[in-house]
Amino acid sequence: MRSASPSRPPRQVAADDLTTRARIRDAAVARFGRDGFATPLRTIAADAGVSAGLVIHHFGTKDGLRAECDAQVLADIRHAKHESLAQGGGGRFLEYLATAEQFAPTFGYVLRSLQHGGPLAKAFVDHMVDDAVEYVGAGVAAGVIVPSRDERARARYLVLSSLGATLLQAALDPPADPADLAGVLRRHFDAIALPALELHTEGFLTTRRMLEDYLDYVSDPPGARDEDAR
Repeated sequence: MRSASPSRPPRQVAADDLTTRARIRDAAVARFGRDGFATPLRTIAADAGVSAGLVIHHFGTKDGLRAECDAQVLADIRHAKHESLAQGGGGRFLEYLATAEQFAPTFGYVLRSLQHGGPLAKAFVDHMVDDAVEYVGAGVAAGVIVPSRDERARARYLVLSSLGATLLQAALDPPADPADLAGVLRRHFDAIALPALELHTEGFLTTRRMLEDYLDYVSDPPGARDEDAR
């Protein structure tokens, strides 16, 4: 179940109320990314320029606030990936690359979620995989991404590989200032852009030998055992 799903019917709210809600949510994404999920609600309220009571009014609990943050971060990632991958727009990719620092709050939030672990982190990653299946599938349909024998397995591999590299980058190259997530993200993007694009565009192996050997080795087509287990 997606964490963004409301547990009660939505109420009618004024436009300024929605703006306040978004400001609190964005402040929470940035603060959780910097300091972790133990951050007190009053700190987030101060960042957003509101009272702690107003945070409770909008989100009920810290878990409710985190669910909203999860949904927003996932939406931001999905939108960026769809524009840079599924639509095959090199210009948009270069724009994202040139302005990587704008994604620092999202970057920090994803890191904190993975480091925190637990069921919420697993659900968060599962949502990322679901989204990857959709935007990679859109790219396949548009003719800018080659199809896979097992689209979900490939999407999961891409997500886990990306997240693993991100975690390692943060662990091996921590910033002198913990708040400098933009610096970490810029160095990460600069380090991976060329090899990642090269691998995804030109490939790595010069022959199909290893793939063909593997397909001969497995008794079932990729994905068949998962289907049988359901």
